[in-house]
Amino acid sequence: MPDVITVRVQTDSDSFQDVVVKIERPTYHKPFLGGFKNRITGVEFHNAGSQTIPKTRPDKGIQLFCRETQTVFEKNKPQQTKNTTSTQMTKIGLYVSNMTDKLVSPGKYVTAEEYHKRRLEAVIVLQTYFRRWHAINVVQNLREEKRLRLAWEAQEELRRKKEKEEKLRREHERRLNPKTKEDFELLYHALELWKQEETERINRTLAGAERKAAFCGLLEQEAQLIASIGRHKLNADEENQQKATLHFLAKCAQPKRWKAYDGKITEMDTQYTLRARELFEIYRSISMTDIPKDERIDVLLTLRRTVKEHECKLTWEIVELIDREVDLMSREVKECNLEGLRKRICTLFLQYIKTPKFNPEVARILKVPPDLLKLYKNVNFCHSCENYLPSTEFPVPANSRTIGRCRLCCKLDNEARRREAFLKHKLILENLRKSEADYQDDAKIVFLVQHQDLQYMTENIWGCQSALSACSDLYELVMVRWDKQCEWSPWNTILLTKDEADAHLRLCNLQEAYEAAFIHRIKHKHIRAKNYFAQIPAMASFLHRSDNQANAN
Repeated sequence: MPDVITVRVQTDSDSFQDVVVKIERPTYHKPFLGGFKNRITGVEFHNAGSQTIPKTRPDKGIQLFCRETQTVFEKNKPQQTKNTTSTQMTKIGLYVSNMTDKLVSPGKYVTAEEYHKRRLEAVIVLQTYFRRWHAINVVQNLREEKRLRLAWEAQEELRRKKEKEEKLRREHERRLNPKTKEDFELLYHALELWKQEETERINRTLAGAERKAAFCGLLEQEAQLIASIGRHKLNADEENQQKATLHFLAKCAQPKRWKAYDGKITEMDTQYTLRARELFEIYRSISMTDIPKDERIDVLLTLRRTVKEHECKLTWEIVELIDREVDLMSREVKECNLEGLRKRICTLFLQYIKTPKFNPEVARILKVPPDLLKLYKNVNFCHSCENYLPSTEFPVPANSRTIGRCRLCCKLDNEARRREAFLKHKLILENLRKSEADYQDDAKIVFLVQHQDLQYMTENIWGCQSALSACSDLYELVMVRWDKQCEWSPWNTILLTKDEADAHLRLCNLQEAYEAAFIHRIKHKHIRAKNYFAQIPAMASFLHRSDNQANAN
């Protein structure tokens, strides 16, 4: 339908008028108010309808429809209605049975004072029973806490006993089968203790020629024990060297890792790490013993294909040795006769792996860099063995002013003369550094102190015993901060057992927790540590800073 139509309207019997009518389109859906539909044509016929646009209400600026105005709050209130009743009494001509009647007699009158007195007595009885029930519960709780405490103490005692037994078992095992440097330190230390005891016994019981003969026998026994320790050391070095080689190759084959902002670890393999992993798997297969003959030949052929990718004297030698082993295996040569040849193949292939030209990933891990000019930067001369070594091979105590002997020379000197064991002091220093790292307050002094400095503090200042319980087992002792609000330093520390250290770190006020005499004794030890470490140039700046903080406080 068009928007405008013309309608002819009859105004008179013989006259007509054209009227222009504008069609307004409905802007809303016309509501269905009833009607019917023709099933054949589909036309709908409505009973009612309107073409008039509904009038919109003017906006008054206030909200007319809301939850408060449309919500009905209902209240329930009971009401008592009147109920008219009547009673019937016996009279002349009417009999009403009184069988169900009750005789009500008035009781004793109770005054207000008597009423409140009776209430008070009842309250006292209730309080008595309640307090009895509460006391029973308190006693039961105390008894349960005591039982749990005794069980915990027994469990802790059993744990300490098991830990001590396990520690003794480990020490015994380490002395029987030494594998690390610390194990051999313990062996030499035990040898020195045994030598001192025997020397003291000989000096106390013998004299003259018998004494000299006893010393000669002691010297011979000591030489035999040192030779036995040396044989153990050769076996351990061979085993540790194989483990170090596998660890070195596994480190080369590790993928690149980095930590994302959300804490997740991302790994990525490069062509160099894949190459290193391939060589590592071949080396591990070549090093295996007691494998079938067919598998050994397959491994050798894989190795041959790998090394033939590069033509040089090393690869030619490896290929020649591989062909020799395959030829000998085809001739049914015994396995024991091939051990030397297989070790040569492993050694040459390891040299092949450590060449950056064939394995680029190994260049970042080698101690000797491919560019020899880099060696001249951090190289020092050892006056004992007369070798030029990197600076990492020299132990530098905090009180040293010059570079002394290298680690190997110090180790040999200790094994030959003093034979001291530094394992316990190293454990104390390791635990101290871990605890300081947990504070995350940028502690520096603890990482400058070496185990020689910690040994001096433990032995000369603290007397190798706990400041509280005088426990002398160094395996049970730890060093913690005296004032946990300040950075650890030799003049802000205390030597305690592990349980005592946990209790000490939970204290808020040291002046209230400890006696004045104990605090004075600890301060005196701190002054001794200050006097010793004040001679060290690296510690001077930290010492002045702590003095300034103390003066400010």
